[in-house]
Parts: sequence; structure tokens; C-alpha cells
Amino acid sequence: MLLTGEHYIFYGQKRVGYKNRQFLIWKLATMLKASPKLGTGSLTVKNDPRVFHFGRFLRKTKLNELPQIFNILTGDMSVVGPRPLVDRTFAPYSDYVKANIYNVRPGLTGIGSIVFRDEERLLSETKLDPKDYYAKYISPYKGELELWYQEHLSFRTDFMLVLLTARVIFSPKSGLVHKLFSDLPARPEYLD
Repeated sequence: MLLTGEHYIFYGQKRVGYKNRQFLIWKLATMLKASPKLGTGSLTVKNDPRVFHFGRFLRKTKLNELPQIFNILTGDMSVVGPRPLVDRTFAPYSDYVKANIYNVRPGLTGIGSIVFRDEERLLSETKLDPKDYYAKYISPYKGELELWYQEHLSFRTDFMLVLLTARVIFSPKSGLVHKLFSDLPARPEYLD
């Protein structure tokens, strides 16, 4: 952003989308331009030094995602669906999940984003390398959640996920998602 000193507002990044085709996702810039080549790469940890001061606010409130409305209008994304991933965070999924996760359009929000609102904290607190932790512990459960979403795809599910997204922005530790969707795959204890 212009407030950061790097003088760019938008950030485009290749992501995996519908039917596993690549597309360019848009966000408001919140990190150093060289971030993918620094630190934990495509994974962001809590208090990540690559994130600009104002970028922390944008990321916490999810305002950095607003340019994805353009992706929705062009048909690359929908409002609700599995979040589009970069290749490095897509790779750890099982072959079955990779073959099926994007049978629906990726979304601005989704069940994985809501349940893993604390992903930065998890990646920050592990003693493992964050990339290994993501591959071994986060991606298997996130994959289960995204497949659950496809089995329960409906206007009601999408509507509830939009409401839950607003809720977790202001109350990240809310357990409401498990109350509203009692048949969600159980969160493994190692993620608590």
C-alpha cells in the first residue's frame, strides 16, 4: 500500500481454482513484495515480520480480500467455497482431495477459512517447521472440511457460512461453527 513505502496497492498471485485450473487472485498488498521468497514463504505466521503495520489491520479484518470481488465478477471465484490455494499449500493434500476440492468454484470465504481462522497462531506455536506442520496436521483436516462442504452444498449452508465469516472476524475463537454444523468432521485434538 502507499502507506507501506513499497508503493503498490494490489497484489496478484497465481492460485489453484475451479477444476484445478490456475487463475490470478487479487488482494490488497499487506506484505513485502519479496515475501514468497522470504521466511515461511506462502505461509503466514502470527506477527510475521514480512507484514506491514497497516497490513496487519487489513489482514485481521479481511479487508485485504476485497479485490476478490473482481475475481467473483469474472467467474474465477464465488462468494463461498474452498479457498484457492497456491501450489505449495495445495501439494500436501491427498490425491483424492486434490482431485475433488475444486469441483466447485473457490470462494472468498469457506468452511476451511472459518474453522482455521487461527491458522497463523497454529503455525506460530508449533515446534515443527511451519511448512511441515501445515502438510502433516492442517491440510488433512482442512481437506476433510472442504469435502464436507461439497456434500452439504446448499443456499442455507452458504448463507450460514457468510454469517459465520462476519462472526469470526470479530470473535475468532467462536465455536459457533461446530454448533451450527454438528456433523462437521471432528477437529483433531492436536489442533487445539
